[in-house]
Amino acid sequence: MNITIVGTGYVGLVTGTTLAELGNSVYCVDIDEKKVEGMKNGIVPIYEPNLEEMFLRNIQAERLFFTTNLKEALDKSEVIYLALPTPPGEDGSADLSYVLQVANSIGEMMTEYKVVVNKSTVPVGTADKVRNVIASKTDLPFDVVSNPEFLREGFAVEDSMNPARVVVGSSSEKAKEIMATIYQPFTNTGIPIIFMDEKSSELTKYAANSFLAVKITFMNEIANYCEKVGADVDKVRLGMGSDDRIGHRFLFPGIGYGGSCFPKDVKALIKSGKDEEFNFQILEATENVNISQKVILVSEIEQYFGGSIAGKTIALWGLAFKANTDDIREASSLDNIELLLKKGAKIIAYDSVAEKNVQKVLGNKIEYAKTMYEALENADALFIATEWPEFKNPNFKLMGEKMKNKVIFDGRNMYPLEIPAQNGFYYKSIGRKTITN
Repeated sequence: MNITIVGTGYVGLVTGTTLAELGNSVYCVDIDEKKVEGMKNGIVPIYEPNLEEMFLRNIQAERLFFTTNLKEALDKSEVIYLALPTPPGEDGSADLSYVLQVANSIGEMMTEYKVVVNKSTVPVGTADKVRNVIASKTDLPFDVVSNPEFLREGFAVEDSMNPARVVVGSSSEKAKEIMATIYQPFTNTGIPIIFMDEKSSELTKYAANSFLAVKITFMNEIANYCEKVGADVDKVRLGMGSDDRIGHRFLFPGIGYGGSCFPKDVKALIKSGKDEEFNFQILEATENVNISQKVILVSEIEQYFGGSIAGKTIALWGLAFKANTDDIREASSLDNIELLLKKGAKIIAYDSVAEKNVQKVLGNKIEYAKTMYEALENADALFIATEWPEFKNPNFKLMGEKMKNKVIFDGRNMYPLEIPAQNGFYYKSIGRKTITN
C-alpha cells in the first residue's frame, strides 16, 4: 500500500520506517528542507537504537522516500498519517495548530478518497475537528481515523515491530478494512488490533501514559517513605512487582519522569478535564509530586556540604531524560542543572549522545567532558541523572583517584549498596540506606 507520513519527528520517522519494513511504499513529508535532504542521503535525524539499520535498508529497497512536497506525496497515497507535534500551551492544553493546518492543506489538495490517520497524541474530539476542517475544503469522500502510538523512546524499533496491541478508532467500515490491511502482518502473528470509536481511541493514549506516570510517581513516594522508616525500596519493589496485578515495569524509583510524552500528556488530560468541569485530582497530585521529585537530591547535596554548594564542582553523568535516547525534553538533568547553578555550583557534564542537544539549550553555562572519567577530575561529588549502560559497572578505584571527594548522589539507583560501600564512597540513592563510609 502507498502511505504518506506527515512529520518526521520521533513518532513519524519510526512509524514511517516500520510501515516501509512491512512492505509498504512510504512517503515521509517534512517542511525542513535540510532535514529532508539529509534523510535522502541516509542520515537519521534522531538517536534511536537499531533505527538506522532499518532506515537504510528500506531506502535501499526503494520503499522509503522523503519530500517537502505534500501534494506530491498526497497524490501517491491512499492513507495519510499525521505525526505532527502537539506541544503544550501555557495552560497545559495540546496545541493542535500543526495538525489542523495540515488537515486544511489535505482538504485543499486531495483529488480522491483518503484515510487521514491521527498518529499524534491529541485530545478527545480532535478527529472531529480534523474531519470538520477537511470537509470545509472538499466535497470528496474521506475518513478520519485515530491510531495512537505507544512507543517507548530507546525501545521504539522493538515496540513498533512487536506492539502489544494496535488501537484504531474509526466509525467507518471502509477505513477499518484499510487499517486492518495495513496491520495484517501484526495480526497474523497474534498481535490484537482493537477497534473502537475515535474518542475512546484518543483517550486511550492519554489514559495509558497518565496511568504510567501515576505508577512511577507512586513508587517515588514509596521510596521517599522508605528512607523515613528504614525500609529498602528495592525489596519493596520486588515484593510489589511479583504480584501479576501490578507487574515489575515502571516501579523503579528515581528523580522523576520526563521526556516528550508523560509530562505533556498528564498536563493535557488535566486541562481537558477542566474544560469539561472535571478535576483529575490524582493527576494534579502526580504532577506536583514529580516536580519536587526531580530535584530531591539537591537538598541532600547541600546538606552533605554543610548547607552551601557555592563553588563546589559537581560532575554530572547523563543529560538525556532516559537512557538510549538523545531526547532532553523535560529531562530531570536540566532541572537539577538550573538549581545547582542557581546555588553557585560548577557543573561538568558527560553524555555522549545528548550533549549536543543540551549545548543548544545551555551553551557554555556548564562544561562538557569527553569521557565519563574526565568529568570526575577534581569533582567534589558525582550526580547520576541518566541510567546509561556505560555507567552501570564503572572503575570505582579510578573514580576515587580522580575525584576530590568520594561522594555519589545517584538519581537512578545504579548500584547495589555494597559496591560503593566496599569502595569507600559516600553513596546517596533514592529510597535506600545512605552509605556513609
